[in-house]
Amino acid sequence: MTTPESFPAELTADPVIAVIRAPHIADAPALCAALAQGGIRHVEFTFTTPDVTRHLAQAAATSAHVGVGTVLTRRQAELAVQAGARFLVTPGCRPEVAEVAHEAGIPAVLGALTPTEVAQAVDLGAAAVKIFPASGFGPRYLKDLHGPYPGIPLIASGGVNAANAGEYLAHGALAVCAGSEVVPPVAVAEGNWDEITRRTAAFMSSLAR
Repeated sequence: MTTPESFPAELTADPVIAVIRAPHIADAPALCAALAQGGIRHVEFTFTTPDVTRHLAQAAATSAHVGVGTVLTRRQAELAVQAGARFLVTPGCRPEVAEVAHEAGIPAVLGALTPTEVAQAVDLGAAAVKIFPASGFGPRYLKDLHGPYPGIPLIASGGVNAANAGEYLAHGALAVCAGSEVVPPVAVAEGNWDEITRRTAAFMSSLAR
């Protein structure tokens, strides 16, 4: 089981989270398998996807590290936990979501941008802090944040791509979020798993440059 304490080590081993935003998911377990084949094992479904808890429950039965994002309310957090989410992700500091994650014993990844928001996320018990939108300040901003906050696990999200993901990691991000470059909504909806595996492998190869 993923715990708040084990989560940073899991991200160190697998430092990319695929974020799924699509109007339809053809087959959630097959999607997870396609991502794993390309090298990504952390998968974040989102509450912007219709019927997300059904997809989450199906994916949670696989070996993927499955979580859910864009969690804004206590009710959404509770539904996600019931569906088998192994971590919860918010776009900003949401105390009620952090509370549900704590009660369930799973990691909360709370969104933040400013130093004040990072401190708030830490105070709420975040297992990691998602810097969003990271593209607003760029990779060096992660290094700057680690000045006053050494050792805080930071995840870069928003505007991360194959061209800059390695730089975010080099400047202190524990992990990065990969979006439509890896999981285009059309490919997810149509079940084009070969294309998603190809994109995933290309993204992962970019980290080794």
